Order: sequence, then structure tokens, then C-alpha cells
Amino acid sequence: MRFFRRPLQSVLFYLLLVHLGGMSLTWNLASLLLYPVLSRRQGTIIGRAAISSVYRGFWTCAQWLGLMRIDYTALDVLERDAGLIIAANHPSMLDALLVVARVPRGICIMRASLMRNPFLGAGARLARYIRNEPPRGMIRSAVENLKAGGQLVLFPEGTRTISAPINPFRPGITLIAHMAQVPIQTVFIETPSPYLGKGWPIWRTPQFPVVFTARLGARFAPEADHMGLLKRLETYFATELKPT
Repeated sequence: MRFFRRPLQSVLFYLLLVHLGGMSLTWNLASLLLYPVLSRRQGTIIGRAAISSVYRGFWTCAQWLGLMRIDYTALDVLERDAGLIIAANHPSMLDALLVVARVPRGICIMRASLMRNPFLGAGARLARYIRNEPPRGMIRSAVENLKAGGQLVLFPEGTRTISAPINPFRPGITLIAHMAQVPIQTVFIETPSPYLGKGWPIWRTPQFPVVFTARLGARFAPEADHMGLLKRLETYFATELKPT
């Protein structure tokens, strides 16, 4: 039985990825049809909830198949908060899927090129996700969303972690918090697996089960000295994620 376990897990893993791609493509095709007929408010609500549902379905299937073990219910309490930046570390390409699955009103800042991706673009536009270009427009859109009671998922490292425990933080998150006058809720994503870390291709199978844990950290109030707050935020993440 053990001889067949790894090949079977690999087959299930590829089927899981195909399932995620199929669900994403189906919703993006539907989004193309819905975008011109729904109001901005309707599109925002439906679009964000649908993306969250697709990602939650992915994690549920992954666990049901025995490929992953996920502990992320600690994020559920964030759903009731309005006007909130959710700041997480970034060990894997799956981090945004992990957070958004439990925070249905959360949106992300996306690379402009991804807005043209057939698996992501139309759904992201319907949900009013934010383009990362131009920088001033990105900040303005982020602040407007937060002032309207939205939740913004940000990864202060800017890219997946290369140098453990975290990469140096990029400026922007604490400036946005100050301009919108909203707090920053820290989230720590921890995994012993290198799966989909920097340089790991999506089709390369990991060791199963892949384990992800998401836990809440401290909440930081906005400050006029946003660069000073950024340094304290970076130090806090480094301390919390430092191997023991």
C-alpha cells in the first residue's frame, strides 16, 4: 500500500490543481458577463464573496483528500471588522488564497499583469481588487476602499520570503494606514513545507501532507510617523517568526 501512496497522492494533487484552475476560469468567465450588468456595489459584494468561496472550496478539497492540513479558523473573527489592513508574512504563493478564504470581504493589491490573466483578471476587476500601478493610484484606491469600510490584505515583504524569517518590509502599508486612519492586524502564516515558496514551480509535487497554520498577532494603530511604525512592524514580525 505504501508503494502506491506517493503516485496516488501525486495524481490527486494534479487533479486538485486542475479543479482550482477550472473553478477560477469558470468564475472569471461568469465575471465577464456580470461586470457590465451589476452595479459597482453589487459587483463588489458578489465578486469578493465568490472568490472567497472558490478558495475555501480548494482548501476543503485539499484537506478532504489528505494532501494538506490547514488551521486557519483564527482568521474568522476578522470578518466583522470594517476598515482594516490585514498584514501577513509571505512564505508561499498560496498565502493570499489562505487569508481571503476566511475573510470574504478582503481584497488584495495585484500586479497589473495579473489583471489580464484569464484565471484571475475578470473576477478581480468585478471584486474591485486594486492594481499595483501607478503607485499613487494604488495608494489612493487602497485608502478609498478602507475609508468605505473595506478590508485590505497586504504582504509587507512585497514578494515571497527569501531570507528567513522575513524579507525587509517595503514602504506603503503604514502610510496607507495613516492616510485611511485604520489599524493594521498582523497575521502569521507558518508552514514547514517549501511548497510554492520562492522558486518552487506550481507543478512540482511536495511532500504530503502540506501543513499551513494562520494565527493572529497584535493590532497596530495608525501613526503619523509611518516610517517609524514600519520599522517596529518589521521587528515584530521578525521576532514572532524567529525559529525557536
